[in-house]
Amino acid sequence: MQTDVAAVRTYFAKLGLEQEIADIYLALYAHGPQTISALARTSGVERTRIYRLIDKLLSSNLVEVESHYKRGIIKAAPIANLRILIHEREQELKNLSDELELMERVLSRNSISNPATRVQFYKGPEGIRQMLWNELQATSDVVSFAYRILDEATGRAFMERWAAAFEEKGLDERLIINDEFVTSWRENKPQVKNQRRIGGIVYHHIPEEDFKISHSCTVYDDVTAYFHWKDKEVFGIEIHNTEIAATQRQFFELIWAKSQPETRF
Repeated sequence: MQTDVAAVRTYFAKLGLEQEIADIYLALYAHGPQTISALARTSGVERTRIYRLIDKLLSSNLVEVESHYKRGIIKAAPIANLRILIHEREQELKNLSDELELMERVLSRNSISNPATRVQFYKGPEGIRQMLWNELQATSDVVSFAYRILDEATGRAFMERWAAAFEEKGLDERLIINDEFVTSWRENKPQVKNQRRIGGIVYHHIPEEDFKISHSCTVYDDVTAYFHWKDKEVFGIEIHNTEIAATQRQFFELIWAKSQPETRF
């Protein structure tokens, strides 16, 4: 019996019906038509709660109410009546499916929601960490600009884990840095034992007079990711768009051709 009760409760839950409705229906099915007072005893559902559920029971075609002198008698309707509820849900889903095309057209007018372009915003150190974890899924080589070491935005412990994962995955990256990056590296070095370059990353330097780097940017696959942090402000943006990523790569190659290998650390 307990197995049967659990099965009915589970099925009703799948239809979005409360466990109490299943218990009321089971009590009516087992004990026959009852008053609300009797039903409260047999179902274990409080009488005031039954009053509140009557409309839902009726709209779901699970019960019928017969009027007997000065009182109502509730009886269970055939369980097959649930087919009516299921049909209504199917129609609702069909209507939602029909309206989806309209929603796609509406959202396509907004470039941020365009199927060809997705923009994701991140805030705080956790957001920057998530962006870096996303980069580890890259299937293409990675190209980047950086103006400070990322440890400042994410914390050293995270960057050590990230660097290990980057090397383990065998990813390749070309990174263009400026004098500010070198300064931040040297400032961080006294606090970090065995500070080293990350395997798989080729470091190039470009003088500020040739190209000023004011934030960090990474391009991989169809993603262009921008990072910025200053004082307490830390945020990032990912633009998922094939054409934008391709253009940023071309821009990177122009700067890479003007840069030189970094040998100061």
